[in-house]
Amino acid sequence: MLTQVPVQSKSLQVYRPVVGDNVVDRLYALAEPLRGARVVHVNATAYGGGVAEILQSLVPLMRDVGLDAHWHVIEGSDEFFNVTKAMHNGLQGMDVPFDQGQQAVWVRYNRLNAAHFSGPYDFIVVHDPQPAGLRHFTGGRPGRHWLWRCHIDTSTPTPAFWKFLVPYLSEYEAGIFTMREYVGPGLRFSHLAIIAPTIDPLSPKNRPMSAEEARRIVARFGVDTERPLMLQVSRFDPWKDPLGVIDAYRLVKARVPELQLALVGSMASDDPEGWYFYDRTLRHAGEDFDIYVLHNYHGVGNEEVNAFQTVADVVVQKSVREGFGLVVTEALWKGKPVVGGRAGGIPLQVIDGQTGFLVESVETCADRVLHLFQHPEERARMGGRGREHVRRHFLITRLLEDYLRLFRRLEGMDIQEGRTG
Repeated sequence: MLTQVPVQSKSLQVYRPVVGDNVVDRLYALAEPLRGARVVHVNATAYGGGVAEILQSLVPLMRDVGLDAHWHVIEGSDEFFNVTKAMHNGLQGMDVPFDQGQQAVWVRYNRLNAAHFSGPYDFIVVHDPQPAGLRHFTGGRPGRHWLWRCHIDTSTPTPAFWKFLVPYLSEYEAGIFTMREYVGPGLRFSHLAIIAPTIDPLSPKNRPMSAEEARRIVARFGVDTERPLMLQVSRFDPWKDPLGVIDAYRLVKARVPELQLALVGSMASDDPEGWYFYDRTLRHAGEDFDIYVLHNYHGVGNEEVNAFQTVADVVVQKSVREGFGLVVTEALWKGKPVVGGRAGGIPLQVIDGQTGFLVESVETCADRVLHLFQHPEERARMGGRGREHVRRHFLITRLLEDYLRLFRRLEGMDIQEGRTG
């Protein structure tokens, strides 16, 4: 039932102008003792969301440095993904039910996928709660080292979800979290790694794009590129608070009548709730024709997101819960300050008053957005600082390094090299 995802080849060499020779040379040196190691990443979807975007770059770069790396996605029905969406919300603290019937659905599909999962692999990295039962239901046979990568904040989970999932997670040798604070209560691993996600600066979504090309792409969707634009890129999800973004936009528009708002998202195969919240967002927008609510079914792909982020005057990510927020990283990389919710991994990126502003309410969000519109020189300075912050901390080469170091640690290899800068 697992499907292997094809990936395009990538060369680490082309990243030298972005990250420097020292970083690239060090990565090849770190990987040399792992040459030929079989690695597989397992998640729930090949498109939509940050995990899939990361794996599209990470897997081919692992291959380029000598690892035999693969990417598989599990199979599931709408029934299964409705359950895992509830788990996603419940593990982040939302008070939603999780009864025995839902638990049985999760067990059934994890068992079915496990029956079709074969190795051997040296490292198996299982991403998020959807396939987390694979270690248990395979008996660990396909691999030597099992790692569970959690991309969400499980610091205050709803007890029913946590009590159910922890026995499965505890069978993993290693756990990977974005922040130490995200590790849920009572969960222990032999190896714990704190690894923040990253972006690929050379992917279609993040490659350099001229202002002229970006304006041409954005104009195809009816946006007036001569007028100010406020942007949020995210899934249509209550945690991302698109309704609050619309409310903040309306407050700013009272002072900046020419303002437009674009809410750009994607519909992922493992997120059936997305369509429901997309409809709620449309209803909240009403008949305001300066609000553009767009997704991949409108033809908004990676290059289009790149264009919107390049054209936007101010980027918002008003999340109330957030694992990390790669869309924040993307906007900062394009030199745009971000007004972000004080949630999850956003404060790792948005340094308040330096690379953007952190906010906790609609009113504060509107106030900071208005401030950036009224102070273009400060906006430009913040954007420059944001891009350098991403270059130093949140590019794909750093993520590759973190995985190589963790794999070497699991293999008991000494690491003499210091961290790359």
